[in-house]
Amino acid sequence: MALRAHDVTARDGLSLNLWERSPADDGDEAVLFVHGSITCARALFAPPVAGDDSYSWLAAPGERGRTAFALDIRGYGDSDRPSEMDEPPEENGPPVRADLAANDAADALEFVRERFDTVHLVGVSWGTNVCGRLVERDAPPIASLVQCAPVYRTPYDVEDGLAALGLNPDLDAYYYQDRATVESRQGEDANDALFEAIWRTQIESNQGVDESRYVAQTGALADFADCCADEPPYDAANIDAPTLVVRGSDDAISWRADATALYDELGTLDAEYLELAAADHYAMHGKRRSALYDAVNRFHDRT
Repeated sequence: MALRAHDVTARDGLSLNLWERSPADDGDEAVLFVHGSITCARALFAPPVAGDDSYSWLAAPGERGRTAFALDIRGYGDSDRPSEMDEPPEENGPPVRADLAANDAADALEFVRERFDTVHLVGVSWGTNVCGRLVERDAPPIASLVQCAPVYRTPYDVEDGLAALGLNPDLDAYYYQDRATVESRQGEDANDALFEAIWRTQIESNQGVDESRYVAQTGALADFADCCADEPPYDAANIDAPTLVVRGSDDAISWRADATALYDELGTLDAEYLELAAADHYAMHGKRRSALYDAVNRFHDRT
């Protein structure tokens, strides 16, 4: 089934875009996906590759009769931008940190729960910070949590990482992503059709600036810096929902030691850890994507 867009009103009045993909017969469960620091929900979870639905993670829950939703956090995709992104970048600091993004996820979750009593939450990359903060802070009635490609307490030199993006530690409100930079993140298994689908989705969303670049807010990078300083936006010990931690063995951003530390610190006794061989940070776009979808489906079946 084709994607359907919903307009969710955030608690402070901003408009949030929420994608939906439903199975042929609506079941009684749903999955809410939360994206990472740069790529919007559709580009990450359902890039429109012509004639190839295998890159759509949002299609996978439907195989088990679940409806999939994917949220654009404010400043991403087709959601409204925070006001700081309408001013010169140097005039403000990072506008959307994990706690504020968790508000958006909570409002989307409330929207989904109006139709579904059972909802599973899936965060990817920075989305794991957002989901972790939401679950710790609000203890929402979710069936399970998946933390995919997490960054939690990574002992990474954040200044080197920011320098690679052309940024300094004193972050402005936003920065730009050009075509070559985005293409370099697609991994060895990416193909031209996939890249074009991702690129066009970003450019044609509210993040698009022109044909050569789009904008990304820096709150996610500030949260990443806190993780590198051993001050993540949430404490895994306070997570009591059934949780699956999953990463790719070739992921250079989500480190094994960090992911296993997250798993070890979880407060729930119902926790699983999974590592996908030969998968990188964008496992949902790589050759192990079916294995990722199947593993998360099985976890949702069990929980």
